[in-house]
Amino acid sequence: MTTPAPVVSIAYHSGYGHTAVIAEAVRAGAAEAGAEVHLIKVDEITDEQWETLDRSDAIVFGSPTYMGTASGAFHVFAEASSKRWFQLAWKDKLAAGFTNSASKSGDKLHTLQFFQILAGQHGMHWVNLGLHPGWNSSTASEHDLNRLGVFAGAAAQTNSDEGPEAVHKADVATAGHLGRRVTETAKVFARGSVAA
Repeated sequence: MTTPAPVVSIAYHSGYGHTAVIAEAVRAGAAEAGAEVHLIKVDEITDEQWETLDRSDAIVFGSPTYMGTASGAFHVFAEASSKRWFQLAWKDKLAAGFTNSASKSGDKLHTLQFFQILAGQHGMHWVNLGLHPGWNSSTASEHDLNRLGVFAGAAAQTNSDEGPEAVHKADVATAGHLGRRVTETAKVFARGSVAA
């Protein structure tokens, strides 16, 4: 018995276009792995897009890291999701996350942890990056997947004085990996659900 393609939605905010590049890479990776994918800008979300999130198998959260956390626009979306929390509408969906900031660290981990807590409050299952850290030995390079060594999700770093075209190719590739991983995990969950 075949299961339908998983529905993966990417709910994200991008202030200056850098995070949108990462969102597109997650989308491409998920689509490559066979998902039906929806990109949803949380600062422009419509009622129809809320319904798309409700019918998704997985929701990938994304935001730039501003002042050590997700952007204000993403926080507004997170608070608005409380209507779904009351209904348990996202319970047992998959969740994952990505972020970008100008600094190598930039407290990106806190943004990913914010996403993890949001997912936990909704009763969702978190999908981590599933990669060893790259660029952490004398034989490694900045072109390695997961070059920033983050486990919780996809992290990207883009210089503050450069535009979206300067998003590091290794970070784009890492985001694509996350999209594929979320989709493959959704397929495993769907098979288990059918078997049960």
